[in-house]
Amino acid sequence: MQAHTKGAVRTDVFKLGPRDWVPNNAHLPVILYRDVLDSKGDADGDKLADAFEAMFERNGWPPKWRNGIFDYHHFHSSAHEVLGIAGGTADVIVGGPGGRVVHLEAGDVILLPAGTGHCLESSSGPLNVVGAYPPGQQWDIRRDALTDKERAAMEALPFPHSDPVLGAQGPLIANWPGAA
Repeated sequence: MQAHTKGAVRTDVFKLGPRDWVPNNAHLPVILYRDVLDSKGDADGDKLADAFEAMFERNGWPPKWRNGIFDYHHFHSSAHEVLGIAGGTADVIVGGPGGRVVHLEAGDVILLPAGTGHCLESSSGPLNVVGAYPPGQQWDIRRDALTDKERAAMEALPFPHSDPVLGAQGPLIANWPGAA
């Protein structure tokens, strides 16, 4: 089986306000991409993971890991993050405790701007996720509030030069002011 990009990628773009100790991102929305890659015939998600890694790399988001999603609320203050779902399904709470639950299936991608809380609520099947970040950004794992200085550093992170899924024409370019 060769994973391939499906015809029309559907997107959902939404902003999240601060929630408790999770800052989310006041300036940049979350971007959810549906049906990016065809997952039929790839039971364990390894071929799909290879395809996500190649796509992210090609679009300037070097892949860093394959694994699952942490089942505790956290965010990254030092990096924007893109997650490609290569196998299984997941319900992810986005935005911190009490946030929005997003259902993700193999072939979907979620782009989380720095500061966006996320937590695995539940999953089925062998969950296989590819994580990638813009060049030069190293993720941290935050489970507490940021200081004013840390928040300023987070908001000053460089913008990616391209959308991790669709390159120069993707929704990141249109929805993240200052990107590209």
